[in-house]
This record gives sequence, structure tokens and C-alpha cells, in this order.
Amino acid sequence: MSDTPVRPGRPSVRKLPQLPPAVRGLSPASALRLSPPSDTWFKPALSVVVASAVPHLTLLALGRLDLAVYSMAGSLCALFGHGLPYARRARALAGVVLGMAAGLAVSLVTASLTGSTAVLIAVGALLAAVQKVLCDATRIGPPGHVIFTFVSSAALFAPQRLDQIPGHLALTLGAGAFAWLVALAPALVRREGPERRAVARALEAAAVCAADPGPHNGNAVDPGPRIGNAVDPGPRNRRAAAAAVHAAWRCLLASGRPTPVRRSLERLVVQAEAAFVAPGPSAGAADPERLRAWAARTRGRGPVPTPPPAPGTADELHGIDAERAVLRAREGRRAARRALLRRLGPGSPLLPVAVRTLFGCALAGYLCAALGVGRPYWAIVTAASLCQANLTLSWNRALQRTLGNLLGVLVFAAVLPVSRIGPLALVCCCLFFGFAAEALITRNYWLGSVAVTPMALLVLEFGGAHPAGELIGDRVLDTVLGAAAGFLAATLVTNRRAAGRVERALDATDRARAAAERTGADPAAAPAERDRARRTLTASLVELREAGDTAAGEWWQRALPEQRLLAAERAGHRTLAATAQRRGPTAHAPSIGAE
Repeated sequence: MSDTPVRPGRPSVRKLPQLPPAVRGLSPASALRLSPPSDTWFKPALSVVVASAVPHLTLLALGRLDLAVYSMAGSLCALFGHGLPYARRARALAGVVLGMAAGLAVSLVTASLTGSTAVLIAVGALLAAVQKVLCDATRIGPPGHVIFTFVSSAALFAPQRLDQIPGHLALTLGAGAFAWLVALAPALVRREGPERRAVARALEAAAVCAADPGPHNGNAVDPGPRIGNAVDPGPRNRRAAAAAVHAAWRCLLASGRPTPVRRSLERLVVQAEAAFVAPGPSAGAADPERLRAWAARTRGRGPVPTPPPAPGTADELHGIDAERAVLRAREGRRAARRALLRRLGPGSPLLPVAVRTLFGCALAGYLCAALGVGRPYWAIVTAASLCQANLTLSWNRALQRTLGNLLGVLVFAAVLPVSRIGPLALVCCCLFFGFAAEALITRNYWLGSVAVTPMALLVLEFGGAHPAGELIGDRVLDTVLGAAAGFLAATLVTNRRAAGRVERALDATDRARAAAERTGADPAAAPAERDRARRTLTASLVELREAGDTAAGEWWQRALPEQRLLAAERAGHRTLAATAQRRGPTAHAPSIGAE
């Protein structure tokens, strides 16, 4: 790595190559390609099965399986928060349960007061838009707003009386409380499980970056050179490592008071961070095999590995403690609330997506109603699932949702005779498809939809048998119309604020880079301040990449500052490398054989 100092200010863009067009191609092949399964796919799958089985079997024993629709609304809350540390998960899941109950309450009250399909569709579309914005603003993560919209939209078109609503909401809250317990139960046997997985991912991403860092020096802006027709993976590896390390720090900061295990995890993240900010032969601890070995042991059930001492680690851990104290203080909580309000404010880039969701869901519902579908809630859910952050993602989801649902109705037709053997068979079929949906959806959304569709159709059987042909025909029509309406909404209602988000992210990255350079060059700066500035720069680079990816998939917007974005990214990574070099995190680490 060059010793040339990094000068403050905006990076030069004079020698950057011409970049490809901003809007990415709408490729069916990439949309339907299968990915490796998530490393934690079984956790939400098992959680939702346990959280659903107990209420379902209890209602079956009481002879009131017709009420399972309301308990299922609470049970589905067990799908959320599996990437969060348990302290944060407890608060997030409580909010999910209350949000689920609030949306259901609005739907039940509306259904009891009016039978007008037009009014019900309007309320369903409005709820879908609100749920989309709130899930995106709070960043609750998968499965996101679709579960809330599924529950609230289905309840809108179910017969309801005002006097029944308290009991139905009590069932939802009771099942939600049980789902809360199920999701937090693993903390009894493995308290730091989420943190260990987050750190293991950071180590694995750092190992990939250390094995193939790509061009990385202080004298030139790395444009990501092409090798034949493929882009050099080095810059992509550094971005992935930065995102994984940032996620690991966030997880550790949210995990509560430090424990010996968390201390070891923090030391491992220091090593992973050093590997990605200064990759190359000079980074002694950035040995890919060592990092992978640490990741495997961290992910396992044994003791967390203890990395060799590295200069600066004690200062880094002191900085983490100081940052954790700030976040947990009253002013830190106020700052988090202010950040949430900014994401919901008038200038938020989420608002065009909310309008897109409102328009798409309303259009899908009214089209289905005009064609004679009595309960067009599935069209509303389909359109809501298609309203993604940009047109490219919406196109991908349209293909995935349509293919998965059409295959799913075939699966439903095959399994329906089995489910009608008896109530217990119906419950077992629902539980099986609930598990299969979560097991498959991390491979690709369309594959998970193949299991979601029969499960959603079987839920209707709790209230009594329906003609199979009617169910299948309505579902196919709802799917096609919902997908068409959702994609039309994504096409017509563009997110022009996506480019503005990129501009704000660029400014934030410039400020963070200047602060990191200033504190890194100041011998009087406290070590905790230097480390916090470096983590802030990493977070700004992650946000910049996310904003750029979102804007690159949108269309009908002003030209993106692509060259400035690329230059800012490269300069930010050079600054991280320069500050790490001055700090010397791993220059004298032992070789791979030493433990």
C-alpha cells in the first residue's frame, strides 16, 4: 500500500472510465436464479411452526378451528427479528405484535361497519401503504410488510361483528405473546447466538476480501476493471466486507452489556475490519484461512476463538464501550427517534414507494372487483409485494410472485384431498407448508411462494370447505391482476427521490471521510474518537452503496452522479486503509500457526 497521504476534500474524478447506464436490465434469468440457502433458514421456519402449532392444536381441541385465522396473525410474528440480538429482538418483536394487532383491529372494525367492496379495497390499499413505509423506516427486515398486509387484507373481507372484535384481537395478542416467547427462547441456551453469527459473517466476508482484494492503492481511484466480460470482484468484495463488518458492529452495540464472549467477538471484528480496510500481503492477520477458521469456530457451539493481540485493539474496545454508552443514554435514544422521524418526514425517499403501494394495491383490488372476485385481498397482497424500492426489484418480484403462485395453486390442488381427511390433517398441512415456505424462500422468492400459496389457501378451509375450482380460479386471477397492477404502479409512480438520497449519502460520506482523516492525523485525538470516526465512515460507505444500488434500478429520474459516487467509494476505502495503517492494527500479528 502506498504511503501517499490522503488529502481532505472531494475526490478527483478526472480519469474515471465511462460507466454503464444507470438502469439495470430487466432479466428474467437473474430474477429466477436460485441462491444458496440462508445460514439461518431453519430458525424462522422452526419458530413459526412451533408458534402456530400450539394455538392451532388448542383451538382444534376446543372445536373452534374457525378462529385459527386470528391466532395465526399473532403466530406469524415469530418470523421477524431473527438477525437481531436478543435484547433488541425483544423490543422489536413487541412492536411487531402490537403493529399486527393494530392493523387487524382497523380491518375488523371496517369490515364490521361496512360491506362496500369499494371502501374495503380503499382501506386495504391505505393500510398496505402505511405498513410498507413503517417497515422500511424501522428496517425490521424480512419478511417485511407483506405479512402485515396479508393479515389485514384478509380480515377486511371476512364477515365480522363489532361484539366479536375484542375476542378476536385477544386471540391475536395471545398468540403473538407466545410467538414472542418462542423467538426469544434460544437465549436460554445460547445468549450470544445472533452476535456470533453476525461476527462469523463478517469474518467470512473479510476472508473473501483478503483472498481477492483487487486493486487497492493510495495513488489511483480503482474503477473496478473488467476481466474479459466480467467485472473484477475486488471492489465488490470490499463493499461486501464493509457491510458485514458494519452489521457485526451494529449487532454488538445493540446486544446489551459486555460479556466475556462479546469481548472476544469484538476482538474478532477488529481483525475482520483490519482485513478489509487494508487487504493485501502486508496485512499479516488478513490470512483467509485463519479468518475462515475463526468464522467456523465462532459459528459453532464451542468457545469463541481468541485472536492474537493486535496493536490498537484495547483502544478499539474502549471506543466501542463509549459508543455503546452514548447509544444507551437518553440523548442517544432521542437521536435514534429523530433519525426515524427523518426517514418518515416530508422529504423521505420512502414516500414515493408509499404512493406506489397505495396506487398499485387500489388498482389491483378494483380490477378484481370489477371482474367479479368477491374477496380480492390476494390481489392487494400481490400488488403490495411488488412495490419494492425501484423498478428493477419490482420487475424481479413480479416474475417471482407470478411463477410461484401459479405453481403453488397446482400444489394446492394436489394436496387439498389430503387436507380434507380431517381437521388434524388440515392443521398438519398448514404447518408443513409454513415450514417449507421459510425453508425455501431464502433460495428465491418464487420458490418460497410455491409453499406460501397452498398454505394461504388452506387457511380459508379453517372456516369451512370451499369449492376447489372457485378457490383456484380466484387465486390465479388475483395473482395475474395483482402482478400487472403492481408493476404498472412501479412503472408510473417513479421514485425520483432516489437520486436525492444518493446526493445526501455522498455529502455524508465526504463529511465522514474528512472527519476520519482529521482525527487520524491529529496526535491529540483520543483513540476512541479515531475508532468511532472510522466506524462512521464505514457506515456511510454502506449507506452510499445501498443508496446507489436503489437509484441504479430506478428510471425516469435525473442523471445520477455516478463518477462522483464511484470516486467517493474508492476514496473512502483508501481513507480507511490509511487510518488503519497509521493505527497499525495487525502489522505485527503472529503467523497462521500461532494461536
